[in-house]
Amino acid sequence: MSRYVLAPDSFKESLTATEATEAMAAGVRDADPTAETVACPMTDGGEGFALTLASSLGAEPISVPSHDALGRPIEGLIHRVGDTVVLDVATACGLELVEPALRDVLNCDSYGVGELVLAALDAGARRLVIGLGGSATNDGGAGMLAALGVRFLDARGRPVATTPTGLAHLASLDVGGLDPRLADVEVQAACDVDSPLLGPRGASAVFGPQKGATAQQVMLLDTLLTRLSALSGTRGVALASEPGAGAAGGLGWAILTFLGGRMRSGVDLVIEATGLREALTGATAVLTGEGAADAQTLTGKTAAGVAAAARERGVPVVVFAGRIADDARALLDQGVAGLVTITPEGTPLDRALAEGGRNLRAAVAGWVRRHQ
Repeated sequence: MSRYVLAPDSFKESLTATEATEAMAAGVRDADPTAETVACPMTDGGEGFALTLASSLGAEPISVPSHDALGRPIEGLIHRVGDTVVLDVATACGLELVEPALRDVLNCDSYGVGELVLAALDAGARRLVIGLGGSATNDGGAGMLAALGVRFLDARGRPVATTPTGLAHLASLDVGGLDPRLADVEVQAACDVDSPLLGPRGASAVFGPQKGATAQQVMLLDTLLTRLSALSGTRGVALASEPGAGAAGGLGWAILTFLGGRMRSGVDLVIEATGLREALTGATAVLTGEGAADAQTLTGKTAAGVAAAARERGVPVVVFAGRIADDARALLDQGVAGLVTITPEGTPLDRALAEGGRNLRAAVAGWVRRHQ
């Protein structure tokens, strides 16, 4: 009897990882009703990371009063299992929470993320896993740190706002009020990018334009983050060059510098939590996928992570995607047995997104039939 491990990421704006897993399972059943399927929905540290990991861990969702990137009251979310708490920065300062017409990276901050961290501490967290993806901010984590007790001061010792506009007046930091409970918490930041904090590959240059920043604003944002890192001391300056420091508008850097955190691959964390490696034993194939397979897929994202785990056990991997770029063919050199486009040729984007589940199911069924 055939046995398929189903380990897709979400298909952005179309399917969650769980929905994609269900569509894959239906496709396998359509082609081979006797086949066994094992569901291991994946995520790479981007949007939806906490929900996927929490589902794998059986964590309890906890609603938390918080604020979005513009400071408006919202209900945030953390997930607790035992003394571990998982959260996504996107549930507090996510870009999708801000209407396109109101997006203004110079006046957004990550204060709401700090509120989620405080809620995690109040819930007794001894291990905190933070998904860094989908933020609207580029404040170097200043807002989060302010919520946790760090004071940001101008030249006269007066508090400044922790938005980039406010940080233009920053002269010093007072970390004496940083919540002491953080010293006893293991903090891991799940990250799907390797950008440093500063420079042409940094938070501002790479992700600022995605958040609406103009070329001139990108230069200003990078200057402000350079000053912030300099004022944080030698440790902060050194950690600014760490891979992932530029994630989520510099939240990665703040977590490394002030929370004593460390970067982890989101894929690796979920692979551990789902028991994917164990599930691969004796599998016929592992089916993975995401909305678009391209060059980024090769730099720590889901398909590459799943392929690496499968390669260890000699299990073939097939990647399904709404769109497959030419440069994604390099995946074939990383142990991937096949790349399958799920979208029928000529399908308009809005229709492709709306029919993602149906298309994925049909593509999986077709592949299984061809390879029985």
